[in-house]
Amino acid sequence: MNTVYDVLIVGAGAVGCAAARELSRYRLRTAVLEKEYDVAAQTSGRNSAVVHAGFNNTPGSLMARLCVEGSRAFPALCAELGVPLLKTGKVLAAFSDSDVDVLRGLIRRGRLNGCTGLRILSREELHARVPGVGGIAGMESPATCVFDPFLYTVALAENAVQNGAEFFFGNEVLSIVRKDGVFRVTTSKGEFSSRVLVNCAGLYADRISSLAGVEGYRIYPCRGEYLIFEGDPELLSVPVYPAPRKGIGGLGVHLTPTTEGDILVGPSAEYIEDPDDTASTAEIQRKLLDEAVQLLPGLSGRVPIASYCGIRAKQAEPSEGGFRDFVIRAEESCPGLVNLIGIESPGLTASVPIARLVCHLVGGFIPLEENPGFDPVRKPSIRFRDKSPEERAALVASDPDWGEVVCRCRNVTRREILDALENPLGVRTVTAVKYRTRACSGRCQGGYCLSRIADIMLREFGMRPEEITLRGPGSELFCKGAKHE
Repeated sequence: MNTVYDVLIVGAGAVGCAAARELSRYRLRTAVLEKEYDVAAQTSGRNSAVVHAGFNNTPGSLMARLCVEGSRAFPALCAELGVPLLKTGKVLAAFSDSDVDVLRGLIRRGRLNGCTGLRILSREELHARVPGVGGIAGMESPATCVFDPFLYTVALAENAVQNGAEFFFGNEVLSIVRKDGVFRVTTSKGEFSSRVLVNCAGLYADRISSLAGVEGYRIYPCRGEYLIFEGDPELLSVPVYPAPRKGIGGLGVHLTPTTEGDILVGPSAEYIEDPDDTASTAEIQRKLLDEAVQLLPGLSGRVPIASYCGIRAKQAEPSEGGFRDFVIRAEESCPGLVNLIGIESPGLTASVPIARLVCHLVGGFIPLEENPGFDPVRKPSIRFRDKSPEERAALVASDPDWGEVVCRCRNVTRREILDALENPLGVRTVTAVKYRTRACSGRCQGGYCLSRIADIMLREFGMRPEEITLRGPGSELFCKGAKHE
């Protein structure tokens, strides 16, 4: 391409999309390169869906400061972007006196970080707050929330596009050359140029840094497996975590109610070699279920409806475990390169504060002039299932497509499927529909609605059967030459 962008961002996870949105506040030509075929295709779309309060992070660290800042602003941010958010709070359960000491330590740490409302729960208070939970005592964090991380990332990206940013999917970065103050980035689809390069590549951030000529970083992929159970508000309405233990790669196996009413169980923590290895394993799933039943005995005998995996981009090597602080810096040895390394949890919570720090660093290379037309508000999609009977009737009267239910499990209509496929990012995959509408995510996991979604893609968008994919090229659902009646 002949265009020289002011800023190229590598990676369309939550942090990359937040950076694009924050940079669109200024008169800059900003583009995002993503090797997958949609936003949040990896870590940002495969996690516990929790807005953290900030008490787990080391006082004085970037993690702690940016997490607390992000947590405080998250409700207003979700309102701006039209993203569902549940202000649930969070409970940690202690199973021994040493666990209670750990929780008291978390409260001291949280207060140093600026967290408010943290308190120890007696056994009676714990069981009143979360009936049926195991444990001898607990801790409450009222600021913790639950949200939809995929919709959040989609919303950031759509608002960035609305304000002038561009996204290029299926563009894996192959080489980076800096010459005469300009980065020339060769991807699997072409060449892009920019004055500043922002590395938000997550699991591949060390590789992108190396391609740009800055060595010394190493990302260790750490896989976390999850189970999904059909929700039951009487069983669980608040995230429940165990008191954390040293040396593991995460916060321990926990239970989280989702914005859709399901229950997430996980994650495990297993260092692996391949950052693309998102396989679920029978052994880990049995372990997850055992630990979940210890926390909440009422889950015993229930059968999960699905499983998934997410990979953490850890800087801490396996022998070390735990967490290292975020690295967010302009590299002196490569002027114009802004590196973000080791952005793991609470990276989602901290994504917008991280993005604002990125803007500050970009401003060290390019003058930042405010964009007078910047609009922070993204109009959310209409969710038929959330409407009253009267509102539903009005929608159906305005457009018959509102009256045809395509996904019975989630009560998603044909109109919602059409709107999802007409998304501002131009993404047309089954997973794009799933994460924008939650179709295919209920008990039948697409058994009823998948063929109907495919039919809409064929009839309404003129796609050929072989063009219908789960996530993009390489995940085709139909053989070439398949017939459609």
